[in-house]
Amino acid sequence: ALGWACWKIYLGRSETDGVRATAMELLGKALCNSRPKEALPVYEANLALERRYWSHDEANILIAQSNVASCLSNLGRHDEALVLER
Repeated sequence: ALGWACWKIYLGRSETDGVRATAMELLGKALCNSRPKEALPVYEANLALERRYWSHDEANILIAQSNVASCLSNLGRHDEALVLER
């Protein structure tokens, strides 16, 4: 519930707003363990935003990739997760 509340607060901000990206990441983390199917599109969208607007920030892109990989692993999609982790 806290992840959704955080996301709803920052949803109206620009895609280039770092706080909005953080809210999206937190929503994904809140969903990942209990509802990974719902978390995966959130993490994928966050990774796409990181690549689009902050391509120079390699550390955050690696974190976003790791989040997607972790979620894929939780879904039993280990081969896809391994590709992202490399």
